[in-house]
Amino acid sequence: MADIDLTALTLEQKASLLSGRDFWSTKPIDEADIPSIVLTDGPHGVRLQKGEADHLGINESVPATCFPPAVAVGSSWDPEVAQEVGAAVGREARALGVSVLLGPGVNIKRSPLCGRNFEYYSEDPLLSGVLGAAHVRGQQGAGVGASVKHFAANNQETERMRVSADVDARTLREIYLPAFERVVTEAKPATVMCSYNKINGVYSSENRWLLTDLLRTEWGFDGAVVSDWGAVSDRVSALAAGLDLEMPGTGGGTDQEIVDAVRAGALDETVVDEAVKRVIALTALTQELDDTFDVDAHHNLARRLATESVVLLKNDGAVLPLQSARTIAVVGEFAAKPRFQGGGSSHIRPTRVDAALDMVKEHAHERGVEIVYAPGFSTVDSGNAEDLRAEAVEAAAGADVAVVFAGLGEKDESEGFDRADIALPAVQVVLIRAVAAAARRTVVVLSNGGVVSLEGWHDDVDAILEGFLLGQAGGAALADILFGIAEPGGRLAETIPLRLQDVPSYLNFPGEQGHVRYGEGVMVGYRHYATVGTGIRYPFGHGLGYTTFETRDFAVEITGDDTATVTATVTNTGSRAGKHVMQVYVATEAGPVRRPARELRAFTTMILEAGESRIVLLELGRRAFAYWDIELDRWVVAPGDYRIQLGQDAATVLAEATVTLAGDVIIPVLSFDSTVGDWFAHPIAGPALMEGMSAAMSEEKRAQAVDQQEQLRMVESMPMKQFMGFLGGAIPVEALEQLIDASKPASTI
Repeated sequence: MADIDLTALTLEQKASLLSGRDFWSTKPIDEADIPSIVLTDGPHGVRLQKGEADHLGINESVPATCFPPAVAVGSSWDPEVAQEVGAAVGREARALGVSVLLGPGVNIKRSPLCGRNFEYYSEDPLLSGVLGAAHVRGQQGAGVGASVKHFAANNQETERMRVSADVDARTLREIYLPAFERVVTEAKPATVMCSYNKINGVYSSENRWLLTDLLRTEWGFDGAVVSDWGAVSDRVSALAAGLDLEMPGTGGGTDQEIVDAVRAGALDETVVDEAVKRVIALTALTQELDDTFDVDAHHNLARRLATESVVLLKNDGAVLPLQSARTIAVVGEFAAKPRFQGGGSSHIRPTRVDAALDMVKEHAHERGVEIVYAPGFSTVDSGNAEDLRAEAVEAAAGADVAVVFAGLGEKDESEGFDRADIALPAVQVVLIRAVAAAARRTVVVLSNGGVVSLEGWHDDVDAILEGFLLGQAGGAALADILFGIAEPGGRLAETIPLRLQDVPSYLNFPGEQGHVRYGEGVMVGYRHYATVGTGIRYPFGHGLGYTTFETRDFAVEITGDDTATVTATVTNTGSRAGKHVMQVYVATEAGPVRRPARELRAFTTMILEAGESRIVLLELGRRAFAYWDIELDRWVVAPGDYRIQLGQDAATVLAEATVTLAGDVIIPVLSFDSTVGDWFAHPIAGPALMEGMSAAMSEEKRAQAVDQQEQLRMVESMPMKQFMGFLGGAIPVEALEQLIDASKPASTI
């Protein structure tokens, strides 16, 4: 589309482009050749509504493939999986006439209680950012704009439209912003969606630091900022802060507010013009294409990607895969009525749904295996729980192995509300224990959007498959894994705790009286558990397979200014092909801030045939070693030792190498408000100060200098301007002022 001459548009026309025509589309200006475009929900499928619109998944949408949601893709640890999901939903969006598909969501899983965790990848910002960037590349490579969301610090559903996320600068920079930064700088999404909540008292939609200073100036984002649906509180303030497109439409009400503000001199028209240019740029995403997509091919793709995302948590006695069982009892309502996606705005109307029971029967028939099914429990009626349980126990007692399908129903977790606990429904816990007591061997298959507790039954069963939510082909994928046709390819993207009370955000989530305090700071997820030593059920990064791997020749080499490379040789030592995830963590005590025990800094995923070896090289850039310094307001690499760790998971270190980095030499600028400790530790002022004090002392006083050094520890936190009274004039004020000047960089003197 040719460039639009904004001088040909009236102020009213320009303002009209900055809000929606209706729920899902923008306003056209036909005489200026500006088309309307459609934005609609994603990210793991296209939720396009042709009839009555809503943003909570209540009303019907057109059929589309429901691919594995982010909770599953996160467990794949595989950017290729994320990119394939993005590309496929992009193809379907194009076929359905959608220009911008909303997603991916890269918010951090601060608490397992967040009702929308099924739509987010991980508790770790590196993993979330790598997968989110891959999804955007895939989707936009198919010609459909992405909208990375929800920017930022949207980590709960409770009071999400008005709560203030109170987060310190270091925690924001190290935990809650890096995934967005990576997606923006590496994948260049067409839009960024601002979140509903406030950040430190300022709505995200009106937060100029967030939307302009950080996003545009620092990160270089040149796309459009769109509101979450209904997130704008003050339209003029939001536009001035950097929010371009308000969705959904308001019937022209907020358009008039923009016009009035410009004419009153409260808003510069150039701000309107810049926003209009960015919105018009989105119309270039509109393309004429065939109105069909290959439904069967996409379903098969969804099936393959789902297998990459299933996590084998436990497999005692190699009960899986099911190769020797002649009779299998399948138990649990979810086997016949699968739970495969979350509720709310990302709720897809699938083109078809595979039930695990049907696919298990299909595989069993090919092998001459008998299948007995018992629902075991009901998610809608618990009145006959005892009868259902008795039937299931009888089936399990007569089988070689029992496979129990358990998890959470859609009513238990959805957009709009947070969970109250992480327990499985009590009726399911009782069922699992009863079946395990009766069966020779027991496998539990879980379907849930957020982490569930395994306590009370974990030790009673032989194997556990954590499927999370796998999309419409999840039932087939689970059957493939149960029978060994496919390898369980997943690793946990979040920690499974022993107790909800052990979660680092427990005392602060979801806040009170309009505020949620991020009091755990950077100690989120595995960072907390590894640092404090709290017991957990399964660590971040954990996942078993049907083969074995060995990693040898682990080595680290410094390659430049505070950068390094990691190399190792990985070998599949088992008898079948399998997936391996190489995880590299960094640990250090260097610097003035408390660091987590270890942090994921690089990873890669590989498929190796039996006996195959591969040499792996991973880069560690400066950011792998840096912390955010709140005094300098920038990333800093502290001089010192850094332990580079090869992790089986976040709790298990297989090999380690130490490198010493020169780091950033920071010479602090002193003032009379600086503490006594800062003054005496200063590389320039400290020695001069000690020399001056020593020269002013009598010989008797100098003999007591050792005692005075100890006494200085008692006052090291005192500001110098208060300590001067204790010096008795030993050092003149003028001398201290000269030392202050000497501490300043040459360019500031």
